[in-house]
Amino acid sequence: MKEQRVVITGIGVVAPNAIGVERFYKALRDTKSGIRYFQELADLNFNCRIGGKPELSQQLMDDNFTRTEQKGLTASGIHYGVIAGLEAYKNAGLELTDSRDPKLGICFGTGILGVDKFREAIQRIDAGDVRRLGSTSVIQTMASGISAFLNQKLHAGNQVTTNSSACITGTEALIQGYERIKSRKAQQMLVGSCSDHGPYVWGGFDAMRILEYRYNSQPELAAAPFSDRAKGFVPSSGSGALLLESMESAEKRNAPILAEIIGTSINSGGMTGDGSMTAANSAAVIECIQNSIQAAEIPPSEINLVNGHFTGTKGDVKEAENWQKALDLKADKMPYFNSTKGMIGHALAASGSIELVASVLQMQHDLVHGNLNANPFCEKLARCIPADKISEKSIKHNINYLAKASFGFGDVNACVVLKNP
Repeated sequence: MKEQRVVITGIGVVAPNAIGVERFYKALRDTKSGIRYFQELADLNFNCRIGGKPELSQQLMDDNFTRTEQKGLTASGIHYGVIAGLEAYKNAGLELTDSRDPKLGICFGTGILGVDKFREAIQRIDAGDVRRLGSTSVIQTMASGISAFLNQKLHAGNQVTTNSSACITGTEALIQGYERIKSRKAQQMLVGSCSDHGPYVWGGFDAMRILEYRYNSQPELAAAPFSDRAKGFVPSSGSGALLLESMESAEKRNAPILAEIIGTSINSGGMTGDGSMTAANSAAVIECIQNSIQAAEIPPSEINLVNGHFTGTKGDVKEAENWQKALDLKADKMPYFNSTKGMIGHALAASGSIELVASVLQMQHDLVHGNLNANPFCEKLARCIPADKISEKSIKHNINYLAKASFGFGDVNACVVLKNP
C-alpha cells in the first residue's frame, strides 16, 4: 500500500514570550524575550533565579477549562498543553464535537508532569490525610495525563499516547505522529509536548551548575545561543502543538496546509565515543541529520534555514561542528541558522514542539527570526557557521526547506525536514 504524504494543518503555542500563534509570531519577528526574574528561586537559594514562564490569564483558563476542571488543577504542564493543543486543533479548521473520531489520534509528550501536585500529594500522604488527595491527583501526576486530558476534550478514537525522551520529546512526538499517518493507521494526529514550570522541575539543573546565573539582574540578556558569553542555559516551560494530517484528508476538506513533513530521523549515540548521559555522540548527531535529509530526497544545499537545538552553553560549538560536517557545504552555501531559545530559554521537554511551531511560522512568513543575544558572536563557532548566517535581527528570506533538530539527555537525537507547500 502506498505511503501517505503528511502535512501540518494546525499549530498552537503557549510560550514564555507569547501565548497564541499570532502573538507568538510577532514576538519572534520582534525578538521579544520571555525570560524574567523569580523571587521564589532566590528564596530557595537557587544560583539561577531567572526562567521562562507563560503568563496565563483567568480568561484563557476559562476559555479552555470548565470551572470543575480548574478545581485543584495545579499541573502547569496540563494547563499549557491543553491550551496549545486546542488552539492547534481549531487552527486546522476543525470543530469540537461530542462524537468519537477513530481517524484522530494524539501523541503528546512530557518530561515530568504535575510536580506541584505530586509534592502536595506526598505531604498529604505523609500527614495521614490520603482521603483529601482529590479525584484528579492521578491524572495530574501520571505522564500520560496530558494526552488523557486532551482526549477528554477531543474524543480521539485512534492511538492516544505520551512519549518522553528528554529534550527531543516534542520533535519525537511529531515524528511518531507522522509515521502513524504515513503508514495509514490514522488520518490526523495531534502532536506536541509540554513542560511544567518552577523550582521542582528546574532544581536538578541548578544543582548541576549548567544554568545561567550571571544575569539574574538582567534576565533578558541571559539566554545567549551562538554567543561568546554562552556558559549556561535558562530554564523555561510551556507547550507547542501541531495538527498533522494526511495530504489526502487535508485536500478533501480544503484545510490550510502550513508545511509538509518530508524527512525524519531518530537515533541514539549509545553513550559511546564522545557521547554520555549529558553530551551527544557527534557521529550519531551527524548521522541523524544526514538521514533526515536523505529521507527528504533533497541535497543539503536546498535547505534555507536550520532551527537548531543551540542552548546557550559550551555545547553550541560542538553542535555547529556537527552541522557543518553533516551538511558538508562551503561557507557561502550554508543556510541561515537560528535558535528560538534566545527568546524563550530552554523549555526542556517542550522545547522541540515550541520550536517546531516557530519553524512553521517562519516558513509561512518567509522570515528568519533574529538570534537574541548572539553578540558578541563566538569565534570558535564562526569557524563552522559563518557569522553572516546567524542574524541578530529578523530578516525576510525565502524558505522552501527547513531543518529542525533536537538533542537530549541520554544521548538521543531527532531531526525533521519541512517543505513549504
